[in-house]
Amino acid sequence: MEIRIPYSKGHKLLIINNNRVKGVLNSKVEEYKTPGSQQETIMHALNNPVGSRKLRDLSGEAKRILLITSDHTRPVPSKITLPILLEEIRAGNPEAEIKILIATGLHRATTCNEMTEKFGTEIVEREQLINHDCKDKGSMVFKGILPSGGELWLNSLVDWADLVLSEGFIEPHFFAGFSGGRKSILPGIAAEKTVLANHCSRFIASDAARTGKLIDNPIHKDMLFAAEKARLKFILNVVIDSEKKIINAFAGDYIKAHEEGCGFVGSMASVDAVAADIVITSNGGYPLDQNIYQAVKGMTAAEACVRKGGVIIIAAACSDGHGGDEFYRWFTGAASPEEVAVKISSIPQNETIADQWEAQILARILMKSRVIMVSDECSRKYIQDMHMTYAASLEQAFELAEEQAGEDADIVVIPDGVAVIVKCEG
Repeated sequence: MEIRIPYSKGHKLLIINNNRVKGVLNSKVEEYKTPGSQQETIMHALNNPVGSRKLRDLSGEAKRILLITSDHTRPVPSKITLPILLEEIRAGNPEAEIKILIATGLHRATTCNEMTEKFGTEIVEREQLINHDCKDKGSMVFKGILPSGGELWLNSLVDWADLVLSEGFIEPHFFAGFSGGRKSILPGIAAEKTVLANHCSRFIASDAARTGKLIDNPIHKDMLFAAEKARLKFILNVVIDSEKKIINAFAGDYIKAHEEGCGFVGSMASVDAVAADIVITSNGGYPLDQNIYQAVKGMTAAEACVRKGGVIIIAAACSDGHGGDEFYRWFTGAASPEEVAVKISSIPQNETIADQWEAQILARILMKSRVIMVSDECSRKYIQDMHMTYAASLEQAFELAEEQAGEDADIVVIPDGVAVIVKCEG
């Protein structure tokens, strides 16, 4: 059997004995056939908004419009979506002042080159693009207390605007349930202290804060509250396949349209867990596999299938390195993943440290299984310092996995670990 695993902007291949493969878990998104082009799919959503009037009608009542978009770490096809959104806005109000706020969350700023690659030259040159800076206290406005008890501080442009809308994409998310919708506000344009409160160790440990779960998810509840206080009025969220092509789109009310989109993704992405000694996966390729921090997401799908003491192989380019100094230091300063987990679990909500949630989840995974990371673009030292095993190729990783699990070990393949919701019994 030839296994094709997304990696950076291409794929890595591995040939293994198919008699040992217990399952290949794929999202049904790849089988979904959209009736029209990507542009037609977007226009159909905009012309049939869920729980809302059309965007061009809402725009006609606004003088100042804030359009929130995703940053360089998210594969939202903004070269396609943004021009259509801007055209719709100006069809309703050609005189409106529009600002495009890049929802960086806690990430670094999107560079000019990354903006050009993501949004296109015309938008970069003609539109007013602003990077959100979560550490810039002077650009924040206080909007109340989150259900969790944390302070809600958001980019003050939400108060500048008469109309706030956002674009994004919906995929399974390893602790928010699903991406998209309200996530453009929190963590997208929230202050650092707000994101930290929302991502506290108690919430990350909650069984309700898992892939595909929204009901009783404490992180989701905070995010909905933030979106309400930001006066988020309209969203356009797309669903993309492994080639990053739009296969569906949902527009309208930030709750109703998002719920409809999550229902679609859930129906496409849900797969039953299959237990195995070795699980091979990826983080979906570029841009989601730019660093180790992001690659933890793909590991969680494998975590749901790998047996205790087994091996996870994840292919992720990680050309951007570890992805966060704080995240990296949790492991370089610890003797074991167990030490990381114990330390983080003792941190109160109001003392949450940046990136501790990613470290908490990685530690949880490493306490269950060995992780072999395949990369020819990331420092071996970074991977090893974070208590994982480095491999330069899938073949090398598979040999290392067999040394531990045995040459007759059974195998499960999850080509794209961020595209599926692995359902476990109970």
